[in-house]
Amino acid sequence: MKKTNILIFPAGSENAINIHDSLKYNLHFNLFGASSNEDYAKSIYPNDNYFIGNLYINDSNFLDNLNNLLKKFNIDFIIPTHDTIALHLMENETKINAKIVCSPLETAKIANSKIEIFKHLSGKKYLPKIYNDVSSIDKFPVFLKPNIGAGGKGTYLAHNLEDLNTFLKDKSDILISENLPGEEITIDCFTNKNRELLFVGPRTRERITMGISFKSRMIDLTDEIKEIAEDLNNTFVFRGAWFFQLKKDIEGNYKLMEFSVRQAGTMALYRQLGINFAALSLFDFMDYNLKINFNNYPIYLERRLSNSYYIDYKFNNAYIDLDDTLIINNKVNSSLIKLIYQFINKGIKVILITKHKYDLNDTLKRYRINRDLFDEIICLNDDDKKSKYIAHSDSILIDNYFIERLDVKENCNIPVFDVDAIESLFDYSIF
Repeated sequence: MKKTNILIFPAGSENAINIHDSLKYNLHFNLFGASSNEDYAKSIYPNDNYFIGNLYINDSNFLDNLNNLLKKFNIDFIIPTHDTIALHLMENETKINAKIVCSPLETAKIANSKIEIFKHLSGKKYLPKIYNDVSSIDKFPVFLKPNIGAGGKGTYLAHNLEDLNTFLKDKSDILISENLPGEEITIDCFTNKNRELLFVGPRTRERITMGISFKSRMIDLTDEIKEIAEDLNNTFVFRGAWFFQLKKDIEGNYKLMEFSVRQAGTMALYRQLGINFAALSLFDFMDYNLKINFNNYPIYLERRLSNSYYIDYKFNNAYIDLDDTLIINNKVNSSLIKLIYQFINKGIKVILITKHKYDLNDTLKRYRINRDLFDEIICLNDDDKKSKYIAHSDSILIDNYFIERLDVKENCNIPVFDVDAIESLFDYSIF
C-alpha cells in the first residue's frame, strides 16, 4: 500500500506533537516534521524525516524554501499547527505544491482576528459585550486582549478607568470586552467536506500554564453548547478539525471568546475516546466519506512537562540485571521491557546477566517473560563479579545495585545505569 506523506509544520509545539502522536501508528501515512528552529520535534522524528531551516513566513524566500522541502520529502499534505502560519499558507495555497489541511481562506482570515469574528456574529446572544472605545464602558472590570493572538498572551483585567488607561498606553489593536468571570471551556469540533458538523466535544480548562490546558476533562454536550457550535458551523465554512472557546458571564451564560481553524493540543483527550481529529481531517481531504465512532465515557487528561535526552555514545550490547531491575517489587518493570524492545528494533544485542537465587526458568515463566527476549543469558554465582563477564567494550549495563555498577564502571569502562536513569536511553522516534 502506497503511503501518503504528511508534513506537520511547525513540528515542535504541543499541538504539533499531538498530531504526530495521532498519526504515528497509522498505516496510511508517513510523517515528516519541519521547523525553523531546533525544538522537541528532533526527539520524535527520524533524522531523514525532519528538517530544520529557514521557513519563516515573513522571509521573501519562504515559498521557494517550502516548495523545495515539499519536493524533497514528496509531501502530499501539510498540516499547519499555528494560526498565523495556517493563514499564510491558505493565502498562498495556489503557490504551494501540496494540499493544506485547513478550513478555507476566508474562515482562516476571520479566525485570525477577534474583531472580525465578533463583527460577523453581530447580534448573536452568545457574544460578550464589546466596547469600541473607552468612553462607552459602563461597567468595570473589563477584559482586554490583543485582537490577534492566542494562549492568553497580552491579556489584562482592568478594574477601573485609571487601570485601563495605564494598560492601553503605547498599545494598539486591543479588544475591550465585558469581564467573563465564570468557567472557561474549549469545544473540539469536526466538520466534513459537505459542511456537516460530525462531532462536538466540550472539555474543561482546569489548570492553565503557558496558555495550555494541563488538566482537562470531558463534560456533557448541553443544548446551549451544541446550539453555539451549530450556529458557528452554519455561519462560517469550516473543514476538518477546529475548535472554539466559551466562558460563562456573571449570570452563568456561555459567551464566545474565539475560534481557531487549527488543531489543539488537548484534542488528545478525545483521541482516547476514538475521535482522532488529525486522521479524520486527512481522510476528509482525501475525499473519504466518514463516520464517527465515539466511546462516550468519563475521562480526564493530566499533562506535565517531560524530558528527552541525547546521549553521545553508540553501543551494540545491553547487559541487563533481573532482580530489582527487570523485576521490581514482584512486578515486571514495563518501562525496561519497552526499552528492551527498542534495543531489539535497533539491532542491539540484549544480554540478561543475573545472580538470581531461584530457578530462572520458573521465575521468567511466572512473570511471563520469554527467554527469547534475550540474545544471551548469563547466570552468576553470588561471589562472581559481573565485570568479568562483560565481553564487549561497546556495551552498557543496567543494574539497580550500586556495587555492581561501580565494579563494571571501574573495570570495563562502559556507561552504567540505575533503573531511574534508563529514560535517558529512550529513542522516541522509533515508538
